[in-house]
Amino acid sequence: MKKTLTITTILLLSANLLLAQGNKHFTFHGTIQYDKTSNMWALMQKLINKDNETWYQPMYDQYKKNKPQFKVLKSTLKFGNNQTLFTPIEPESPTGNYWEDQPMAAQNNTIFTDFNAGISTSQKQVFEETFLVKDTTRHIKWKLTGETREIAGYPCRRANGLILDSIYVVAFYTDEIPVSGGPESFNGLPGMILGVALPHENVTWFATKVTEQPVDEKSITAPKKGKAATNKSFLTVLQNAMKNWGTEGKENMKGFSL
Repeated sequence: MKKTLTITTILLLSANLLLAQGNKHFTFHGTIQYDKTSNMWALMQKLINKDNETWYQPMYDQYKKNKPQFKVLKSTLKFGNNQTLFTPIEPESPTGNYWEDQPMAAQNNTIFTDFNAGISTSQKQVFEETFLVKDTTRHIKWKLTGETREIAGYPCRRANGLILDSIYVVAFYTDEIPVSGGPESFNGLPGMILGVALPHENVTWFATKVTEQPVDEKSITAPKKGKAATNKSFLTVLQNAMKNWGTEGKENMKGFSL
């Protein structure tokens, strides 16, 4: 009798689990709103060294007195037909501040990704010049973890990865949006990335709202303007332009390479 009850219990639990999975809702198209948050005090402090501290340190101290620690920028990600378009939203009041315009704290990229073809087209603004970088999607070696959290109403799982050889990435993705995309060029997980943190770079992207709605295919298209480049040739241009910029050049390279 006891064995019969145990088997019956297992069958009931299995049936409930299958029913729950069958009722799970998936989002295949829509728009995601993201907030990019930069810790300006930390980003600025990285640029100060013995060669520039005479003029940078007073500027940094003055900034801390008059400006908030965190700068927030907004962007959208449209997705549908296994394609995405990441678009920065211009601030209502551009600061024109030298510190706040540094690449890691700005949003310089408009990125179209076609996951069916494995191709990404990025329009990148590098100071006064615009590049159009077309290449295969970025490959990130992810390691999934057991940590979970909710973002914008979706259950997400954590994954850790590495980009540009040395930048540690923490991402949270949801398999309820079965598109392998995310903000900027972050991709490659079994679901949409709704949260990204670069802990050592003092920058995060987190979704604030997901709107499920049909998306006009014409609104998810690759940008067209810019000097044609590949990932490799674009990196070469950056390296040649900033090879004598010291610490500031290295930080700029990271920001422009996202």
